[in-house]
Formats: sequence, structure tokens, C-alpha cells
Amino acid sequence: MAAMNRLPSMLWTSLSFTFLLYSCSDPTKIFSDAAREKGTIKGMFVFGSSFFDSGTSGFLETSLKADFLPYGIDFPDGPTGRFTNGKTYIDVLGELLNISTFIPPFNDPSTKGNHAAVGVSFACGASGILDETNSSAGGVLSLNEQIKKFEEVTLPEFEKQGKNSSRESLSKYLFVVGSGEKDYIFNYFMNRSKSKPSVKAFTDNLIANLSSQLKKLHSLGAQKFVVMGLYPMGCSPRNLVVEEPGQERVCDKSLNNAALTFNYNLKTLVRRIKPEMSGSNLVMVNAYKIIEEILIDPASQGFTQIRYSCCEVVSKEDHGNGISCEKEEDTCDDRKEHVYYDGQHPTEAVNVALGAASYRFVDVAQVYPFKVVRFGGTKVCSHRFVSSGLQPPKPCCTATGEEGLQSLNSTAQDSLTQRNLVAKFHQRQKGEMGFYARKMDEMRRQEQ
Repeated sequence: MAAMNRLPSMLWTSLSFTFLLYSCSDPTKIFSDAAREKGTIKGMFVFGSSFFDSGTSGFLETSLKADFLPYGIDFPDGPTGRFTNGKTYIDVLGELLNISTFIPPFNDPSTKGNHAAVGVSFACGASGILDETNSSAGGVLSLNEQIKKFEEVTLPEFEKQGKNSSRESLSKYLFVVGSGEKDYIFNYFMNRSKSKPSVKAFTDNLIANLSSQLKKLHSLGAQKFVVMGLYPMGCSPRNLVVEEPGQERVCDKSLNNAALTFNYNLKTLVRRIKPEMSGSNLVMVNAYKIIEEILIDPASQGFTQIRYSCCEVVSKEDHGNGISCEKEEDTCDDRKEHVYYDGQHPTEAVNVALGAASYRFVDVAQVYPFKVVRFGGTKVCSHRFVSSGLQPPKPCCTATGEEGLQSLNSTAQDSLTQRNLVAKFHQRQKGEMGFYARKMDEMRRQEQ
């Protein structure tokens, strides 16, 4: 029934894409040359957990690594420490922004000089917002430690190379921050103490810490931020639970409700913090909403397997961590049809969907308050999508959301269908703005 209730929304999205594709045959007309030059993103500085990790963990003394096959089986350079079969969300976003190469990991000895001109990834597997999260894993860089590395190591090197002030130069870089899931999975929900705080209190603490961390980056010169919300944590293969003996495993509601609480507060933070950070712009990408739509109707987006990992994983019941792929073991053949590659991390195909959604902006429940393309980049149809065998994001233009509708309106003034689409778009936007409020009300009723 839930899937049926979502079908009108998905049909509308598909229909709007069709009209946008028809009207956006020449995406270069959407932005002037001057606007494209002004909006060019030179690179990214990346902070977060294993979802963004491009190899930092491989250079650390930590128990959670991905620098072996079958990880990287579809990546051009093979296993690099990325916790997926191919490209991460960061890799996909970099391609869409026309960044010339993949963002190198901080701990790689070669990440210096010109090689770091496109930015640096500090993201580390098992990392959390809080310093104490996963400290038992050994060698993990918390979000605070990642920011400290940026301030004390990377920023001085960056300043030596730049002709302009670091603040002026950093304004051309995107700062991507994505963390929080490990704080719940390996911190809060592993705490069996009766005196532990409520989910709301724990979330409030996470958001307060994240707010300070974003302000710290801003004080160092960051201006353009993409902040990633949490995905449906309870639906990853590792976290599925059996509610009734003999029944199929289902999503863990406690984890998903925690993710919804975090995302609700994160969206509020994005609205509130901007006036406190002069010259800044922040975009929140709601990974929960994007992946949820895949899980509800996988076939519409080319997926067939939403419950099981693609690679072999030793479960928690068999004394494994329930996350990591078995080293050198076989993997599934239909990787483009799987949502999860290992016990917790998405496949490249899902990362492409996340990147495309955040870049092109379909609705404000997925990306808020505007699409990432506003920061820079001029095209969605990257040749590297084609070479990897994946379908490029559609439509192949930058005119989406409000701009796409304005473009349609200018080319089809007399079209009754077009006017109806515009009206439906605004009606959908208004409905989606209440998405979090409805979820939070539902959660509060369940708690009562």
C-alpha cells in the first residue's frame, strides 16, 4: 500500500523529466559564459565517514578498510579504499561539477602540491561527529580531527601555492560534510546504559557539535557547503531485524526514526546557521528521501535487489562485523541492480542516483534550498558516466526545478499541459515542505 501511495509522486517526477529533456536540448543556453565562469568550482574539501572515504582509511591503523577486492572492482584504479564497487557520491559529484580528477585522500603521500589543487578528502571510515564514536576501532579520524588536519596541514600548503588570499581562493571550493550515522550505529545504539539520553537529546548534541564544526570551517575560509543528511540506516542489510519469529527481516524502525530526527534538525540548522556565517551558502542533501524512493519502487529506477549485499559479508551472528566484504571473495554480477554493495554501503549505481539528484534538484524534500549546480558546473551528461556503463542522469541539462519550469514556460506559453505541470510542481513543493513535520508527528505519536 505504501508503494502504491508513492506512485503518483514518481509518475510526476518521471513526467517532469520528460518535459525538461524536451526543452533542454542545449543546456549551454541556460547560463551565460560569464555566469559559468563565475560559478566554476575548482575542487572539493571533503569531511565525513566511509560513504565519502576515497582511501584515507587505508593509510590508518584502523580495523575498517576497503583497500582490497572485491571493493573497487568497477573503479578505474581498482581497490583504493572506497567502500563500494566503483565511484562514491563524491566522485560522481566531482564529475558533474567538471572537476578534472578524483579528490585525493589526505593520508596518501602523493596528496601534495599540484595533486591537491582539486581539493582533499579527509573522510574516514567509521568516523563520527563525536570524538568518542568508534574510538575502539583505532586510528579513526573524527570530524573534529579531520578539520584539524585541514587547518594545520592542508591549509598552510594551500596558502603557499595560492596567488590570492586563502579566503578568496577557498570561495571557489566546495566543502562537503557528511557524518552522523556512525554516531548512532556504533555509539548511541550500542550504549546499553539505562541512563543514556533520549534520541532527541543525543541528536540535539550531534547537531550542536556539527554547527560548531561548520562554523569552524567557515572561519577558515569555507563559503560553499553541501551537507549530507542520513540515509535510511535501518534498511541496510546489516541493520535489518526480525520482528516476529519465522518472518522476513525488515528495516529497523529505531534507526530510521533516529535518521529522520537528525535530518529534520539538520534542515533547521541549514536555515538557521546561514545568517551566522557571513557570505556562506549551504545545501542539504537528504539521502534518506532519495534512497527511500529507490527502496519503495526499485524497478522504476533499474534496481532489483534492495535487501541483500552484493558481496559476501560475514554476519554479526557469525562473528563478523556485518559490514565488510570478504577479502578476495566473489561478488554479484548484477551490481548495477543492487542497492547495497556490502552490509552498509551503497553501490555505485545508488551513488550516481544521489549525485544526480543533488545536482539537478527535483524537489525540496530531496535537496534544500537549491540545487548544487548553482555552485558551479554546466553539464549533467558527463562522458565518464557513459564510459562506466551507467545511465547518465536525466535530463541532460542544468535547467531543473524552478529554472526548468521557467524554461518550459518560455517555450510553450500556450500549452495547457505546461500550465498544468507548473501548477502541479508548486503544489508538490508545498506538500513536500511538510514531509519532515508529518514524519516527526508520526514519531511523537508512536512514542506516546
